[in-house]
Amino acid sequence: MSAAEFDLIARIRARAGTRGDVALGIGDDAALLQPPPGRQLVVATDTLNRGVHFGEAAAAADIGWKSLAVNLSDLAAMGAEPAWCTLSLSLPGQADQRDFLDGFLDGFLGLAAQHRVALVGGDTTRGPLSVCVTVLGLIEPGAALRRDAAQAGDEIWVTGTLGDAAAALALDGIAPYREQAVRRCAGDPATDAARLHERLARPTPRVAAGRALAGLARAGIDVSDGLLADLGHVCAASGVDARIDADALPVSRALAAACIGDARRTLQLSGGDDYELCFTASPGRHAAIEQTLSRVDSAARVIGRIEARPVGAECAVRVHTSDGSTWIPSRKGYQHFG
Repeated sequence: MSAAEFDLIARIRARAGTRGDVALGIGDDAALLQPPPGRQLVVATDTLNRGVHFGEAAAAADIGWKSLAVNLSDLAAMGAEPAWCTLSLSLPGQADQRDFLDGFLDGFLGLAAQHRVALVGGDTTRGPLSVCVTVLGLIEPGAALRRDAAQAGDEIWVTGTLGDAAAALALDGIAPYREQAVRRCAGDPATDAARLHERLARPTPRVAAGRALAGLARAGIDVSDGLLADLGHVCAASGVDARIDADALPVSRALAAACIGDARRTLQLSGGDDYELCFTASPGRHAAIEQTLSRVDSAARVIGRIEARPVGAECAVRVHTSDGSTWIPSRKGYQHFG
């Protein structure tokens, strides 16, 4: 390990701090953690690469924020309480390496502080800019929202609004989003465009909503690759189908100002990077869910229903409009290896 790498690790350790449930943190071969009794450990990992998950001009603080946010979103989708994380950071050998790291940590540790997440270890290396984060959370046994738990008759809910991040990519002319909506986004006011880009650069992990839904909802997933694609994962794991009401999809004022009609529907149904929660629950728990989410100041609405899958049929997520017609999207979501 070079002196420069020791320096980077020391800078990270100095800002990460310590706390009681971390018996041994940054600086050794591995961390020693103390989970509380009677809780299950929940683990998730995501990698973000320059040119794929963020652009060349992305601010260091935004990269730091998003790299943790997308992982916290996975914990939220399970209903877990965040506790610890590790960070593996690949950095180019550039002159402003320390400045980038300090900016990165501003975003990363700023979000970590909001959710009481302790950075307990990881790795640094030289190479193309890449960030890999592993988060560890806690949940009560039997309370996790699993993809394989949806049942026919369940209501389908989503938190927040959908399509904002994809609209920002469309405005930036990023394929494949530009083919879907960029012409219809022309003339978007600067203020609305800024709000859309904020949703892309700094998504809000719905941790409080996920915790509130643990043990109340049945199945859950976060919307990272697009609603149709992600809900399709739930249906495939649960052996069910889904029916979506296109006109019930929640829309932000910024997206409403930017896109209309089929362009907006495409972004809401097929766009990724919103990191909202999609979950299913028994209709009998509708009122309880509304009350529970209102206590954590989280908005959610019903957008459809889970249906039984015919014997021998393939998984289907169908989209219908208010007049009862079927709406066919041009794509279901982001393809990592497409």
